[in-house]
Amino acid sequence: MSDYTLATVAQVAEFDTVIDVRSPAEFAEDHVPGAINCPVLDNDERIRVGTLYKQVSPFAARKLGAVLVARNIARHLEERFSEQPKSWRPLIYCWRGGQRSAAFTHILREIGWPARRLEGGYKSWRQHVLTGIDALAARLSFRVVAGPTGSGKSRLLAALAAQGAQVLPLETLAAHKGSVLGDLPDAVQPTQKMFETRLHSALAAFDPARSVYVEAESRRIGALRLPESLNAAMRAAPCLTIDASLPARVDFLLRDYAYLCAADTLREPLQRLKEWQGRERVERWQRLAADGDFPTLVSELLAEHYDPQYARSQQRNFVSFAQAPHWPVEDLSPGSLQQLAGRILAAALQAA
Repeated sequence: MSDYTLATVAQVAEFDTVIDVRSPAEFAEDHVPGAINCPVLDNDERIRVGTLYKQVSPFAARKLGAVLVARNIARHLEERFSEQPKSWRPLIYCWRGGQRSAAFTHILREIGWPARRLEGGYKSWRQHVLTGIDALAARLSFRVVAGPTGSGKSRLLAALAAQGAQVLPLETLAAHKGSVLGDLPDAVQPTQKMFETRLHSALAAFDPARSVYVEAESRRIGALRLPESLNAAMRAAPCLTIDASLPARVDFLLRDYAYLCAADTLREPLQRLKEWQGRERVERWQRLAADGDFPTLVSELLAEHYDPQYARSQQRNFVSFAQAPHWPVEDLSPGSLQQLAGRILAAALQAA
């Protein structure tokens, strides 16, 4: 006999509020998009109950857990849900759709709200994300925007999106610029699970009948990994290449990475390049940073590190890179990139 209080992942969008009753630490790692966190056990309480379960007995753990869960649910009801109308439809989930979400759902239903519990809990959502990414990556038609470091690829993607194109902004989703110097100021990368949830949400919003523009990324964006299915789909997709001069790229990077243009800020990131460039060259670059000669530093970084790596990786990783059409651009100002986006979209429309 089916449990009418359960709901499936496919029904998540039908509810007014999605409530994640896991601990704040679990919620921070990843959660259903749009969910709010109303933990029935906070981080410390969860540890206390788990320790009691292992060291004393399951019965002792359940007694303590019941007290804490009841207390926390009462607080959430009073502070967050007391004004909700009788028609309010909440969906509750925990890790596996077990006792934590069952307790919360039971109390809400006893009050009179038509609350339901996510079958399988977060684990079912996680499986939905992973299988969904694989299916969507195979179904969508990607166009990969290539170009050496400093070509304004991410800014071109933003210009394409502003003109109505479908764009997958991987670096925005990953909170990282994709290079060894790509850490963003005052921004922490999401967890791998959260990154994949963001990817799934973005992919699911696209129209499969239209192209999706995406930057030519490596398998890793900072500490995060692209799902293999998406990585394979990108590498098999047609490319287009931005052609910008070295001076234009240097000017662009000096603007785009202005927050890095300080000797103290660059010291540790430049140290990471010793593995590829050796001690003497890295020490020269650190002296240029100390002297404030950032135009020379950026020029040398491009010519001696990034450009050679780019040439090797693109030929190796992207099947159609050698046949990619080249799009020259005189400068990488916002206006110039908007014009380039318009030319690219007009050519794509003409070819369709």
